[in-house]
Amino acid sequence: MDLFNPADRRFADAVSRLAYCNPFLPERVRLEREAVGPDFVNTPAVYRFCPDRDDRWPNLARMGEQNLGRLDERVEKLAHKAHSRLLKDRKVVESEAVLYEDLVHYLLYRRYRKDLDETIEAVAKRPKMSFWQPFLDDFRRYFDIPGLTFHQANNPAHVFACFFQIRRAFHQIFYYIIGASKATTRLRGAIWQSVFTHDMRRYARSLYGQMDHNTTLITGPSGTGKELVARALALSRYIPFDPDTEKFANDFAGAFHALNLSALAPTLIESELFGHCKGAFDAAVDHEGWFQLCEPAETLFLDEIGEVNTAVQVKLLRVLDTRKFQRIGETETRDFNGKIVAATNRDLAAEQRAGRFRQDFFFRICSDMVRTSSLQEQLQDSWEDLHYLVSFIVRCEFGDAGESLIEETETWIEDKLGRDYAWPGNVRELQQCVRNIAIHGEYHPLPQRDQDAPDDPYSALAAATEQGTLTAEQLLQRYCTLVYARTGSYSEAARELNLDRRTVQRRIDQDYLRAAKHFWGSALPLP
Repeated sequence: MDLFNPADRRFADAVSRLAYCNPFLPERVRLEREAVGPDFVNTPAVYRFCPDRDDRWPNLARMGEQNLGRLDERVEKLAHKAHSRLLKDRKVVESEAVLYEDLVHYLLYRRYRKDLDETIEAVAKRPKMSFWQPFLDDFRRYFDIPGLTFHQANNPAHVFACFFQIRRAFHQIFYYIIGASKATTRLRGAIWQSVFTHDMRRYARSLYGQMDHNTTLITGPSGTGKELVARALALSRYIPFDPDTEKFANDFAGAFHALNLSALAPTLIESELFGHCKGAFDAAVDHEGWFQLCEPAETLFLDEIGEVNTAVQVKLLRVLDTRKFQRIGETETRDFNGKIVAATNRDLAAEQRAGRFRQDFFFRICSDMVRTSSLQEQLQDSWEDLHYLVSFIVRCEFGDAGESLIEETETWIEDKLGRDYAWPGNVRELQQCVRNIAIHGEYHPLPQRDQDAPDDPYSALAAATEQGTLTAEQLLQRYCTLVYARTGSYSEAARELNLDRRTVQRRIDQDYLRAAKHFWGSALPLP
């Protein structure tokens, strides 16, 4: 006896594909339409959270729930019918067993999703899962059938952990990646894929325990939310569930650790990452670095990875290759158990050509790449994103007290800056714009760098070297100057260059140093 008739099989197949699709890509709506059939109510092509002045989003959400409500009713009826047949016949071919598993998993996920959402909200309390036993009873009712074994259904705690991960990922992406532009839509889909890969079924079966070894590299202009993406990835990781204690192994809210590498000197970077033992650097006590502190379900975010020197890159490469490290000043080898997410606003291809970024290190961290887009790119595609972003910023900064500020800010931007304003500071600049208007009633951007101002000193030096326009002495002077400008210390520059401190000091090119200061806009030390 077949478990499904032809019509039921087509429906179960549609639900199966829907259950494993990327919810932030247009395919979700196509699969929902296929599963719901003629009663389908048209909804937006992608899930997006857009705080809107005319409350269109709640209406769209209700429309989506109508579709899912109809789907839930039909899924439950078909799952019950298939379960009754299995109890009588106790035989099923593999292809139909997979459809039955997916049907029941979809049913249970929808049934307990609100409980999971409440758990996310109460995460600081690390509560017991009060709904675990009801879930377990439902799970066993559908899968504990004598004589039958289901591939994905033999570990309810794992399925429960997957459901919790899915809800956390949806929460982090839906509520924190704001906008309706194509660039933002692609970003949401890319984040989901970075968490679950493009094959979510394979992830749930085997890859969920292997993702620590893949480093995610986030690229994009400064101020475009790279740390927001890193946080979403970190808080969406798989966390095992312990059925004995009825708790998850880790508190996901504390699983994200950010380190801005550009703010640290190279020696301090090594100490912060690797740690050091008593006696190293004349230290009086041991210091545990982040590689030691990072637990298996936690993520270490290395911001501005393009700023670290090649010596540090070599040491990081070794950790990523072997998952092992040694604290400075000791020989004991330790395990690194967490996940690395890195970010940069630099052009790493140009950095490699200039010899500042190792190619082997790049290929070690580029297995998973996510790109954030500039605010200008978002607004050119969807001007209404300005409203969504301003609304989000105002409500985060000022709560309900700032509602009138939303329209005031939008009006100022459109009247005074115009739709063609480039937003060089991206979303970070938009935040300051909102704050300026809230305080002073106006926002005036700083003048941008003159087109005739010196180019990026690193790129200019690389171009001059490639063209052969510098003498050996000029090349050495400019390179010493840039290393000194970056480190801010003659001693540190001398250590990196393997030169005497006085030699470095003699070779500083004053004009080139001022050009570097003009470009970076920072208070570089002048000798």
